[in-house]
Amino acid sequence: MPYAELQRDLNERTALGLLRQRQMLQSPQSPYIVVGEKPYLAFCSNDYLGLSNHPQLIAALQQGAAQYGVGAGAAHLVSGHGVAHHQLEQALAVFADKPAALLFSTGYMANLGTVQALVGKGDTVFADKLNHASLNDAMLLSRATVKRYRHNDMAQLAQLLEQAESSSPDTEGCNPLAREGQLDEQSRTGGYRPPCHARRRKLVITDAVFSMDGNLAPLPELLALCERHDAWLLIDDAHGFGVLGEQGRGSLAHFGIASERIIYMATLGKATGVFGAFVAAEQVVTDTLINHARSYVYTTATPPALASAVLESLKLIGQGDALREHLRKLIAQLRNGLAGLPWKLMPSDTAIQPLLIGDNQAALALSEALRKRGIWVAAIRPPTIPQGTARLRITLSAAHSADDVARLVEALHELAQ
Repeated sequence: MPYAELQRDLNERTALGLLRQRQMLQSPQSPYIVVGEKPYLAFCSNDYLGLSNHPQLIAALQQGAAQYGVGAGAAHLVSGHGVAHHQLEQALAVFADKPAALLFSTGYMANLGTVQALVGKGDTVFADKLNHASLNDAMLLSRATVKRYRHNDMAQLAQLLEQAESSSPDTEGCNPLAREGQLDEQSRTGGYRPPCHARRRKLVITDAVFSMDGNLAPLPELLALCERHDAWLLIDDAHGFGVLGEQGRGSLAHFGIASERIIYMATLGKATGVFGAFVAAEQVVTDTLINHARSYVYTTATPPALASAVLESLKLIGQGDALREHLRKLIAQLRNGLAGLPWKLMPSDTAIQPLLIGDNQAALALSEALRKRGIWVAAIRPPTIPQGTARLRITLSAAHSADDVARLVEALHELAQ
């Protein structure tokens, strides 16, 4: 069998409680889903405001499809950039309080394209050790020097930034002609060498809300370090946009910070309830991404009808203070209700509430026991998280009720006995 080695690997993962399998949803996304013809109360969606099945978004999507068709048909730089995309980028820039915004197909592609466009050989990326996989892949593919600091450890980050200032740049393998706006022969024939920068660039990258822990990055302290050491700050606000800050404007509004150094990325498939992502920054940054972000240049634009739906979603988010207040009350109810269990909730004030189990098989068993009670909560295991920290990742939505949370709390107390 030509794939026997692959099967052995899958068997090993199964034995370790690490095998990943998909489940088929047979209903719209909501707290009440149907899987395998069975109804469940679900606590595992990132639909934090309950907008993914909102009738106004459905109507906007239908109207957008009727007006612009289904597919964009081409990349943004060919003929795929439509008026709906343009209007959405303008609205997102205003919403994020930045001069410009650029749409990407996914948050993964936004992070890949942004990091690779801004840094390369001879530059340095500083990254939190608990960053999302897309940021990790982006920094490795950029060919920049990578320095990882302990989770939210500002003292270690400061030390790494200081050390980088005292070392000389490594420009071996870079393309000196690119700095002059020219291409070398390798570039013309399909190869790629990053440009040599006149001075070495420093880029700090971090999640705003860490997706598996639910806690926040100390963004004001990170910005202060970037100001002190002349670095850029890329913030992935996938789990904060729409939820945090005044009118749901995200982590920057939550902390009350603003700076030209900040490059802001957020996704549009979580609290926004639709699909896609965007990067908001200074105009020169988005212009650079249009020209150098390969995941933007070389992919078909998202359907313009999705842009119509996101435009409608921004209105609902801006008017959604009651939704966010309800969500905060549910978070407090859950944390109070789960106090005293043998499994501990990790520190988090966001809709992501991880219940730390530790052992992989034990986490799977607890998830399955809840499922038998009609409650769906996903078990998260390595390599998504560090070894020995398997957990149930409980996520709350404004579409949940207090009774829903009470049902989950009661079930977990029963299973703890």
